Amino acid sequence: MSKLKYLSAFLLAATVYVSFTNVGIWTYLPLLFSFGLIPLVELLFKPDAKNLSEEEKKKAATDSYFNLVLYAVVVLQVAFLIYFLMVIQENLTTFDLIGRIVSMGILCGIFGINVGHELGHRSNRFEQFLGEILLLSSLETHFLPYHNSGHHHNVATPKDPATARKGEIVFLFWFRSQIGSYLQAWKIENDRLHKKGKSFLSFSNKMLIYTLSQIALLAAIYYFFNLQTVLYFMAAAMIGILLLETVNYIEHYGLLRQLKENGNYERVQHHHSWNSNHILGRTMLFELSRHSDHHYKASKHYQLLDSMPESPQMLTGYPGMMLLALVPPLWFKVMHKQLALFNRRQINN
Repeated sequence: MSKLKYLSAFLLAATVYVSFTNVGIWTYLPLLFSFGLIPLVELLFKPDAKNLSEEEKKKAATDSYFNLVLYAVVVLQVAFLIYFLMVIQENLTTFDLIGRIVSMGILCGIFGINVGHELGHRSNRFEQFLGEILLLSSLETHFLPYHNSGHHHNVATPKDPATARKGEIVFLFWFRSQIGSYLQAWKIENDRLHKKGKSFLSFSNKMLIYTLSQIALLAAIYYFFNLQTVLYFMAAAMIGILLLETVNYIEHYGLLRQLKENGNYERVQHHHSWNSNHILGRTMLFELSRHSDHHYKASKHYQLLDSMPESPQMLTGYPGMMLLALVPPLWFKVMHKQLALFNRRQINN
């Protein structure tokens, strides 16, 4: 059963299919499922902090099933994107049009960016390429250069635009994180090329290739469809990006690493990320909410991530906390109390 639980992510794909083949309220089924049903259910059930045993981890580490699930996500994401570009041509009401765009946007965020993130951490070039395909389908290709070489290095410090500061409103964070990450991605790539003695204008420049790939994708959509379809796709991708940034916001909100006397920050520890062991959000997001262990060892595959007792825990799953973040006064009231409790526990320890 522990293996099969990750198939629950494909329930999202099923709801998107319903959205694309129906009209009316059904076009909003992915939204109602992801940010209605799941948060509600997670309020009713206790979190599950159980980790795999060492023997189970050895088996899971070599079990190709877990990779095949991710590969299936890639196929579905590409297929649904093509299907979206086709069904959005139908004579739809504004209500139905928005519903289908939102549905594609949720898929871009959960399948495109989230699974692209998982595959982007792999050492296998083929899997990295699949991650790039997913991120391209969400117009977020700069994510990998910054996330892997910037965010993981600077997380929980003022240097990281993807770490939310205490008291920062999520709507402002969206812009600071996305723009800051994009600019730093170019700087990181430029520095990498400089160290290798490579020209900025070369095929070795990942950011240049990523940018041209996104332009080519938009141009292809325009060629085969029309400008209106390009705008619909860009709107869907933007929704996916906002989902990413909302997750970024809740993952490290208000947490800071200590600055040492030598001017360097302490090593990233398990207490520098907010976590959730609520099972539905965990499996739907491929264990993203066991975020502390991911930052502690970024190469660790999703099925092997552990829940650590020293990690700060959220009151519910990531989907529910994302909704809470959209109401800043409530978010501050809840999270500042959680921060105070966590800081008190750190002092006592």
